[in-house]
Amino acid sequence: MDNILLRLDQIEQLIIEQSINNKEVLNFTEATKYLEVSASHLYKLTSANIIPFYKPNGKKLYFKREELNHWLLSNRFSTKEEIDSRARNFSFKKGGVLS
Repeated sequence: MDNILLRLDQIEQLIIEQSINNKEVLNFTEATKYLEVSASHLYKLTSANIIPFYKPNGKKLYFKREELNHWLLSNRFSTKEEIDSRARNFSFKKGGVLS
């Protein structure tokens, strides 16, 4: 019986995740699940205006999934290979040679 309840919980979670992935606008709770952050962390991000959000009527917070994706992919770090390639290109432009 416990195994069946566990499986039902897993199925319910999958349905919730699927519905979140199909929505364009997420409410606060859905955004915490989508971003995999705690509610307090998301409140900190919104209060500091670090993450884009909407607050119609000055009450509930809403988020556009597309903007959340853009925010998640901001501040990209270059790979070691990309850094090495830029260093080689810079050196060649300046007339030097890297070993």
